[in-house]
Amino acid sequence: MVKVTVCIGSCCHTKGAGRVVERLQHLIAEANLKEKVDLAGKFCMGTCEKGVCVTVDGEAFSVTPETVRDFFEREVRPKAA
Repeated sequence: MVKVTVCIGSCCHTKGAGRVVERLQHLIAEANLKEKVDLAGKFCMGTCEKGVCVTVDGEAFSVTPETVRDFFEREVRPKAA
């Protein structure tokens, strides 16, 4: 199981965390990976100066609503396959 956590704190929220979560939910469903990816939210992950903080199995990434598909294809899908 791949653990994907999206920061939903106030700073990341203003940078589009809600849209990142929605797009990740859609991409996970589209790829039939609901049983292999655990998507969760967490308040403030301490990287407020970057974009929306998303961790994959503990490794942190900066993601925007515009880059979420590339991020998913590069960092999530291969680990869940």
